[in-house]
Amino acid sequence: MTDVDVHGTVEPGFESVREVFAEIAADEARDGGAQLAVHHHGRLVVDLWGGDGVDGDSLLALYSSAKGVTALVVALLVQEGALELDREVASWWPEFAAEGKGGVTLRALLAHRAGSIGVDGGFTLDELADDRVVAARLAAHRPYWEPDSGHGYHSLAFGALVGEVVLRATGRTVQELFEERVRAPYALDYYLGLPEELEPRFRTALPMQPTPAQQAFLAENPLEPDSLTAIAFNAHAESPFDLVAYGNSRTVRAKSPLSGGGVGTARGLSRLYAAVAGELDGRPPLLTPETLAEFARAHSKGTDLVTGGENAFGLGFVPLATRHPSLSPLAVGHSGAPGTQSFADAATGLAYSYARRRFGFMSGPGAPENDRLIPAVVEAAAAL
Repeated sequence: MTDVDVHGTVEPGFESVREVFAEIAADEARDGGAQLAVHHHGRLVVDLWGGDGVDGDSLLALYSSAKGVTALVVALLVQEGALELDREVASWWPEFAAEGKGGVTLRALLAHRAGSIGVDGGFTLDELADDRVVAARLAAHRPYWEPDSGHGYHSLAFGALVGEVVLRATGRTVQELFEERVRAPYALDYYLGLPEELEPRFRTALPMQPTPAQQAFLAENPLEPDSLTAIAFNAHAESPFDLVAYGNSRTVRAKSPLSGGGVGTARGLSRLYAAVAGELDGRPPLLTPETLAEFARAHSKGTDLVTGGENAFGLGFVPLATRHPSLSPLAVGHSGAPGTQSFADAATGLAYSYARRRFGFMSGPGAPENDRLIPAVVEAAAAL
C-alpha cells in the first residue's frame, strides 16, 4: 500500500464514499489516477479524484462510455418518432441487407443481436477511427451467427452500425446530435469529438500492470485468433491492434468513433446521466418514463457468444441492476475498457461515474472497485 492524496469534495452524508474512494486510491496496483463524481437529484454531491497526473478536470479516454451516450441519442430519436425500434435496418440502409442481414431490426442491433461483430482480417487503427468506413465493411460482410438467434458484445462495431442508421434516417451524425441537443445545452465535460483547444487537458490512457498471478492467467489462457472474442475485439487483425494506442490516438479523439472514442471527465459523465435520472438545471428528464423503461429492459440475457460470460443488454444501455443488485431495474449506463462505469438510476435520482486512467485486469465490464463504490453511494443517498 502507498499513500495517495484524495482531492475534491463530498456533501454531508457522503463522507463514507470518500473513505471508500481513499482506500481504493491507496492501492498501488491502481496507480495512474481515478475520478469519481455522483449527482443526486441533479446536485453534485461527490466530486473526488486522486492518483498520479489526474485532477478533477483531466480529460480521460473513456472508451465504451460512448455506447451509452449513443444509446441516449437513439432513445431521444425513438421517443420523438424519428426512429422505429422494430423497423428493419435495411429500410434506412439498403446495403446492410447483404449476406442474410435483411431482417435485422434496429431493436436487435441495439441489443447486440445482429452478429455483425467484425470482418475477416480485421480493421486497421485508421479504419476504426472512421465509423463510415467500418459501417461500409460491416454492411457487406456476413454475420458471425444467425441474426437474432443469440447475443454477443459488438465491441468495436456497435457504434458504427447504430451511427449509420441514425445518419441514414436523419441526415445527421450522432456526434452532431449529441453536441447540439445534449452536450452544449447541459455544458457537459464529455465529448464525442474532442476540440483541439482542449488537448492540453487530455491524459493518456495507461496500459495494464498485471500481477504475476494475473500474467500467468493470461499466458495460460491465450486468445484464439479465430474466436468470436478475437474478431469482436479486432485481435485477429493482420496488423496488431493496441487498444491503449486506440484511446491515445488524436485521430480517434477528434473523430470519436461511437464504439469507444468518447473523452471526458467523471464529472461530465455523471452530469450527463443526471439529465436522465431526473430534473437537471430546471429541465425535465431527457427520457420519458416509458422510453427509459423500454431501453432499460433486458432484451438480451444469458451467455454472451463473444465473451463467453453471463451478461445482459438493454437497448444500447446495460441494465446495471444485473451486475449491481443495490441498483434499481431502471438503472442504465455503460462501462469503458479501463474500468470506467457510469449510470443513471431514475428510481433513486442517482447519477454516477467512476473513471480511471490505467487499464485494470479484465475490467471491461467495470473495474472491481465499482463493487465497493456503488453500494456506498446508494447507502449514503438512502440515508438522507
